[in-house]
Amino acid sequence: MNKILVIEDDINVRQNLVDLLYAENFNVITAENGYFGLQLAQTEIPDLVICDVMMPEIDGYEVLKELRQNPKTAIIPFIFLTAKSEKTDFRKGMDLGADDYIVKPFSRTELLTAIACRLEKQTAIYQQTQEKLDKLRTSITLSLPHELRTPLNGILGFSQILMEESELLDAASIKEMAEFIHQSSQRLFHLIQKFLLYAELEIIATDPQRVCEVKKQSTEFPTPELTNLIGTRVKNAGRENDMQIDLSPSVVNISLSKMTRIIEELLDNALKFSVSGTPIKITAKTINNTFSVSFSDRGRGMSREQIAELGAYRQFERKLHEQQGSGLGLIIAKKLAELHGGTLKIDSKPHEYTVVTVTLPCNNKEVSLVTQHSALST
Repeated sequence: MNKILVIEDDINVRQNLVDLLYAENFNVITAENGYFGLQLAQTEIPDLVICDVMMPEIDGYEVLKELRQNPKTAIIPFIFLTAKSEKTDFRKGMDLGADDYIVKPFSRTELLTAIACRLEKQTAIYQQTQEKLDKLRTSITLSLPHELRTPLNGILGFSQILMEESELLDAASIKEMAEFIHQSSQRLFHLIQKFLLYAELEIIATDPQRVCEVKKQSTEFPTPELTNLIGTRVKNAGRENDMQIDLSPSVVNISLSKMTRIIEELLDNALKFSVSGTPIKITAKTINNTFSVSFSDRGRGMSREQIAELGAYRQFERKLHEQQGSGLGLIIAKKLAELHGGTLKIDSKPHEYTVVTVTLPCNNKEVSLVTQHSALST
């Protein structure tokens, strides 16, 4: 039985609604005003709310606003009952997130049709969410054993040798094995972190409230942390002479941690799939209200088919190249960009070049302030 919350201060209208809904086998709970309605909605978590607009103290608009701000109640279908039929009244409710409007007096058929429509839509959304989560579970189930086996084999193999033959090994051999175990452990740790991040991003994408929250954050680009990160990664790879960097300042609508993750993944991808002595270029610029950062290299490249089939757990030509890692880097960067209202696009030609470009919304007004600050600092 679907649970429906009726918030109505007119006792006669409220009782009529209860009788009608009970006759249709709905589980009905009621509140005589907006204050009690809010409390019931947050404790009972109904499948649908029917709410009067004009009520004393807390009106229907305020009830809806509060419900949409609470993650637990943000996506509950909400139908307004109103004696008003002005377009401005409808617009106000829709802007706050109402799903439907029913004007008093209304017929039984009109009410039941509106309820059925909203419940069917909510069921469809739930099923889509479950399908996404099921696909995620399947992907992780199929991919984890293979991806975890390689570093685990190294850890288990060398640790067993150390336990069984430690008295026969010299100090140099023990140190070499310990270093290999440490490297394999680090690889395993970073791999697990990537899987967990990907799972988190998939879950966030199904929650409108959390998507709205991540879009509110912003970061001045480039930060000292980001430039230091790029410098360190390039130095560790021995590619200082290959790098060309041109980063224009901007204020990007994304948190520093997530911007850092995008840069990490795209830089690691460029370093991993190009050879020393070939150029890697990082370019960032702002046009109108769009920030873009591009990583270009002259490495292995990708075919159109490979780009089209890009997925979280797919590694192209693994047997040929045996690259390390789960192949999650690009898809994590893509998911992060899309969560923040941006895009990730790949332009590539096998054995010639690859250009990966991430675009994100930015704040033009703040960009000018950042530019002025940069000019003063120099």
